[in-house]
Amino acid sequence: MPALLEACAITKRFPGVTALREVSFDLRPGEIHALCGENGAGKSTLIKLLSGLHPHGSYEGELRLDDRPAQFRSIADAQRNGIAVIYQELALIPELSIAENLFLGCEPRRGLLIDWEKLYTDARTILGRVGLDLSLETPVGRLGVGQQQLVEIAKALSKQTRILILDEPTAALAEREVEILLTLLRDLRARGIACIYISHKLDEVFAIADRITVLRDGATISTHATATTSKNGVIRDMVGREIKDLFPRVASQPGDVLLQVSHLSAAPSPNAPPRLHDISFAVRAGEVLGIGGLMGAGRTELLMHIFGAWGVRQDGQVVIDGLSLHDATPVQALAAGLALVSEDRKRYGLVLDRDIGFNLSLSSLTRLRRGLLLDEEAEVRANQKFFSSLRVKAPSLETVVGTLSGGNQQKVVIGKALMTDPRVVFLDEPTRGIDVGAKLEVYELVNRLTAEGKAVVLVSSELPELMGMSDRIVMLHEGRVGGEFTRARATPEKLLAAALGRQLSAA
Repeated sequence: MPALLEACAITKRFPGVTALREVSFDLRPGEIHALCGENGAGKSTLIKLLSGLHPHGSYEGELRLDDRPAQFRSIADAQRNGIAVIYQELALIPELSIAENLFLGCEPRRGLLIDWEKLYTDARTILGRVGLDLSLETPVGRLGVGQQQLVEIAKALSKQTRILILDEPTAALAEREVEILLTLLRDLRARGIACIYISHKLDEVFAIADRITVLRDGATISTHATATTSKNGVIRDMVGREIKDLFPRVASQPGDVLLQVSHLSAAPSPNAPPRLHDISFAVRAGEVLGIGGLMGAGRTELLMHIFGAWGVRQDGQVVIDGLSLHDATPVQALAAGLALVSEDRKRYGLVLDRDIGFNLSLSSLTRLRRGLLLDEEAEVRANQKFFSSLRVKAPSLETVVGTLSGGNQQKVVIGKALMTDPRVVFLDEPTRGIDVGAKLEVYELVNRLTAEGKAVVLVSSELPELMGMSDRIVMLHEGRVGGEFTRARATPEKLLAAALGRQLSAA
């Protein structure tokens, strides 16, 4: 079958960096082609070329569409040729309605005025194509992330899209929303629309893709029909080595209790009903406690509350290494030996327009003072230590954090937390949105922390990760403990039952 879209020996250079090295890639009509690779492998650069963001003339090699040379000079140029991109950061305006977002910038007109009747009629038809039955007047900001994702796809389809490129489309979606999206993509494939699907989640890739292409270090490593390869084969091509164990948890001997939570109840505000109810658990030195549950179960609120960054304590006690924390602030939590790596690294973990060194030492400035002044030599030594030990891929400490890949940004967030020398480390979705190689480095770091006698609390929405990296697992259900399991007794069925509130006794 001839290719619909083809990249032929594409090389893209930036000052001091070659992002793509003679990359070849082709997309057939009506197929879903997954593009896999570690952060920094060149996936984003390639889709920016395919979508016109990097215009013709800024790269070497050739793009071909319908077996003819394609010379896209802008995003609008690519869109006119039927190519649309759905980025992880959605391009919607929260205050505008669904209908207004669908036709933003290309509203149907009657003379100089917008033809609102046609706009709403067409919007209703387009929304139906993605299976959404919502009021068109609803502001997009009131929708859940999954519904916003479908609105973005509907917006793309309104422009006679033949090729849909999706960049990490399920990173922020719940399991049910993921299923809805994958079902929609299968339907689009049946209608002849071709998709390029970029995801770190190999379960999804193997569930949806017809073919898989792997990039590594800016070069094409392999292209296989999904039916003829395996997850281990894709991972090997991505990281350049055989991976025998995706979850290399090293058992350690638990020591004394470092964190004790007893009958904790908390609410978002003083007069609000509680969101967390009578939660109790303990974590020992050298132990990983996993915390799971469905979206909205209270996992992030629990960690944020203990750290002093969310809610009001209504009842219960938190003791860290013998010190009772009540109505603590984050500064007090850090001083007590608790560090938090938040779920949203860009919002809560990093100052994106500052450099790596600034971000690494941000939580440790009181420890780096000499009198009233910052000891700059000590700061540089400490920054260099974590920059090297965490293997951050960047030219220097002066590199702006916002220019790093997701995996390297996560390393900086973790480094910032570890520089405070904590006894207890909270990791909230530490591997979300990062590639397999970076995940393995996070897992190895968890082993290192527990070997040093620290306690780790790991929140994850992925059951394999919880089961593979935790010594014990607490499942939350609607702000309560739904069940607690040892590593040996945990199964996906038991964990899911507890998350659904069907099992309230310990196992």
